[in-house]
Amino acid sequence: MQQKYNNTKATLALAKASFRSITRSPSAVVFTLAFPLIFILVFGFLGSGGTKIDVAVDPKSDMQNPVIAALQKIPMIRLATNDTEQNINSSLQKGNYDAVINIQKNPSGLPAYFTNVTYTSASLDKGNILKSVLNELTYRLNMVNQVPAVTEIRASTVTGREYRTIDFILPGQLGFSLLSTGVFGTAFVFFSLRQNLVIKRFFATPVKRSSIVFGEGIARIGFALLGALFIILIGHFLFKFTLINGAVTVINMLIMALLGLIVFMGFGFVVSGLAKNESTIPPISNIITLPQFLLSGTFFSINAFPNWLQPISKALPLTYLNDAMRKIAFEGAGLWDVKHQILIMLIWGVVIYAVAVKTFKWE
Repeated sequence: MQQKYNNTKATLALAKASFRSITRSPSAVVFTLAFPLIFILVFGFLGSGGTKIDVAVDPKSDMQNPVIAALQKIPMIRLATNDTEQNINSSLQKGNYDAVINIQKNPSGLPAYFTNVTYTSASLDKGNILKSVLNELTYRLNMVNQVPAVTEIRASTVTGREYRTIDFILPGQLGFSLLSTGVFGTAFVFFSLRQNLVIKRFFATPVKRSSIVFGEGIARIGFALLGALFIILIGHFLFKFTLINGAVTVINMLIMALLGLIVFMGFGFVVSGLAKNESTIPPISNIITLPQFLLSGTFFSINAFPNWLQPISKALPLTYLNDAMRKIAFEGAGLWDVKHQILIMLIWGVVIYAVAVKTFKWE
């Protein structure tokens, strides 16, 4: 009796062969490991810095006062005036806010207002800058209004986690690595298999088309996740990249990496279907990857971009992967806490795979 062909074994055999070819490919190693690691090393040694100070205004604060009006005119100060007290306190401890101000009118007369400022030890450098700004601001307000004291500053500090440059850079570079692997790797491999008639030869065997796709997919996912784990561990042990919940955080980051890679592989399938020859793959792939690399918060927060550019940034899938990775790593968010980012990425996945089905060619 003839034994039934086992497509599961065929899929795993294809995955094993593909994984070996990936590890021997210089371009795969460069995009997945070397390129992200170079940036992580550079920014890790550079240390932290920044020019914007994020200040939350307590909801109980008196908003009709000259202090807030003056702060709004200072370019380096970014005031958040519509946040909740609970979220403000949580964000202050996490270093998402550099300080919180609560301005109250003095019922006794002078000074006219009390400016209560709470700093965080997670951002001492920016706190010191803000202290200087407020002192200068108080002096100017008192001089302009020609009264002994328009406001009196009362300061305190809460303990928070230090937010390093590596805590921002590493998730962005990890996202870029996954994007490059998903788009370039998938596009080149499937175009090559089609051009070299490898897929056509498979049609003469009992191997299903799905086995070819799954086999290649398993190999690329396995290689990319190993690369992601390596990048995370290098960042943590060498540059103190924050993994707030330890192994749980790493697992959640790898799950997000898996989701991101699956979505980005969809772009690779589209490119392999659109490309007429091998030389057209890089330009088409760059049209997809470069805008995301530059506009998705890989190096800088999208809040630093002009207002007209931010909606474009917020429409890109890599933006949501980077954001989710940072929340999981530094804030200790679980997968349910980043459900909004996951939902957007899933929507992107449905759309891009619908396009891939229309454009993908087997021969």
